[in-house]
Amino acid sequence: MLRIHFTGADLAGVRMAARPDVLWETILSFHRLRDRRGGLVYGEWRSQTRTRLNGETRLLGALVPQRGYFPDFLTPPEGLHGLDAALEAVRQTPPARIHSELALLAASRPGAAPLPTWARRLTEGCSEPFSRLLGALRGYHRAAIEPYWTYVQSRVEADRAVRGRALLDGGADELLASLPPALRWRSPVLEADYPVDRDLRLDGRGLLLQPSFFCRGTPVVYRDPDLPPVLVYPVTHSDAPAATEPVGAGGESSLGRLVGHTRCAVLKAIGHGGTTSELARRAGVSLASASQHAGVLREAGLVVTLRQGSSVLHTLTPLGAALLHGGAQPGQQRRRRYARNGPVTS
Repeated sequence: MLRIHFTGADLAGVRMAARPDVLWETILSFHRLRDRRGGLVYGEWRSQTRTRLNGETRLLGALVPQRGYFPDFLTPPEGLHGLDAALEAVRQTPPARIHSELALLAASRPGAAPLPTWARRLTEGCSEPFSRLLGALRGYHRAAIEPYWTYVQSRVEADRAVRGRALLDGGADELLASLPPALRWRSPVLEADYPVDRDLRLDGRGLLLQPSFFCRGTPVVYRDPDLPPVLVYPVTHSDAPAATEPVGAGGESSLGRLVGHTRCAVLKAIGHGGTTSELARRAGVSLASASQHAGVLREAGLVVTLRQGSSVLHTLTPLGAALLHGGAQPGQQRRRRYARNGPVTS
């Protein structure tokens, strides 16, 4: 079990990542590629990805075993800013840190088998082994992540919307209580299912919550307790391989017939809230179209629009939520509501 210990300052410092992290998704997807679980969510992705790979798995497998520890330097904070920034941060990792993390990795290998020569040479600061590593990461990302990135973004944005509503409803306590079932908030400790027994003390540094499409089952944290604390946790996946659920019974959505399919898609995209740009990405329409449809829904009393700085945030009114969910009323317990309205994936 993992136990994350909070102080009052840590609760004030809890924050949500603004977007998916490109290297966390890349490394965690490499785990998903090699296991057989989660077939409904990852099965088709595995089949498609394997046809595009060109030897990257052999090289990356030396640093990222199927289970257990992989070096922290492979997932720097710059992963939030795109692949180029992330790979440059990996290249700039101090040799001493690489040496210590690779020593931990080597010690955890079956029979303490030595790492390949090219991996050991990373500690020397040579350009050639780094070029091999970064080339493999870029090639794997191109095959496994890039074709699905828009979808990964939409799933992470949907999870952020759920957590944001929890934060607005009840502050950091409610946000932590709304996390997936593998995480349990028992103030002042957040407990999580974890392969080893571990305590992580935040000591006033706060915590970055990073939802991840390719994280499965248990959350992930850095091995090094001195690194800025990050908790990577899985977005909620449905049991059905459908991206949306019809409102009403029998084939075509009754809501779609009522308001039009594009406007229905925009209403569903608003869900727990989003900017116009987020609505456009989630619904698969242009920015202008998303803005136009959101305006019509607002005039009909289904949506409220609030300006936040240079952007606007759209949220459903009670009437809009009732229409979207077929007249069903929200549950009395917030945790049940969050679980019911969690993002649905294919």
